[in-house]
Amino acid sequence: MNEVLRVENLSHIYSVGTPFEKKAVDGVDFVAHQGEFIGLIGHTGSGKSTLIQHFNGLLKPSAGRVLINGEDIHQSKDMTRAARFAVGLVFQYPEYQLFEETVYKDIAFGPKNMGLEAAEIDRRVREAAGIAGIHEGLLEKSPFELSGGQKRRVALAGIFAMEPEVMVLDEPMAGLDPAGRADVFAFIRAYHVKHKITVIFVTHSMEDAARMADRVVVMKSGGILMEGTPREVFQRARTLMEAGLDVPQITQVFLRLGELGIDIDPAVYTVEQALDALLRYREVHGHA
Repeated sequence: MNEVLRVENLSHIYSVGTPFEKKAVDGVDFVAHQGEFIGLIGHTGSGKSTLIQHFNGLLKPSAGRVLINGEDIHQSKDMTRAARFAVGLVFQYPEYQLFEETVYKDIAFGPKNMGLEAAEIDRRVREAAGIAGIHEGLLEKSPFELSGGQKRRVALAGIFAMEPEVMVLDEPMAGLDPAGRADVFAFIRAYHVKHKITVIFVTHSMEDAARMADRVVVMKSGGILMEGTPREVFQRARTLMEAGLDVPQITQVFLRLGELGIDIDPAVYTVEQALDALLRYREVHGHA
């Protein structure tokens, strides 16, 4: 896979030279490849949000550098501007960022700033709206007339319309009920599959990371604690729990089974995997 985003020995210090000085990110190395779906997890204060704000130049490193397609995003103003379009960043509760008169104009805001022709902007707006489940009849409505779930879709469509190489989402499921979470995940996955872009989503939910990500990166105290496939990461469930993270409930159940002396695979993080593991155990051990 082609490398899209690279972070080299990146550190970020807030309030340098004051009594409030704090190193939020410390010597992080990170690589994302084209088409990856990456979950970035860690407890509050682990450095996740600070790290992702470097990906498109919202924050400048205190040390280290960020590269998009091999180019340092801070080598020139033009490169920093290009990074803002190459990496689409969706903050937590993105519906609070809506401000235009109509849904159409809100979705078109990014493409318009990219200097695209009107016909291309229109194509992108309508395609992005369709992927995000926004009915065409809503495009001329004010975004402030919409429900909370619809506003979330509009905010996501605004990023989809920019057609970034990398889409970064900070807690994209925050505040949604289970049905809303499922919808948002489906929209993001549909866009990911259609455009083969790289998706990096920040979450504190191990269940979301386990269900959505191809690769999981775990942060602790401003650095990367571990990374790998969900299975590789959840094989180290005890380390995750010691780091203050909640592993999926089904994983906790299987850890407890191990403590009770039952020889069963603990690297389980979905109900389907749990069922398979129990059936395999029964094949070997009978009904004991």
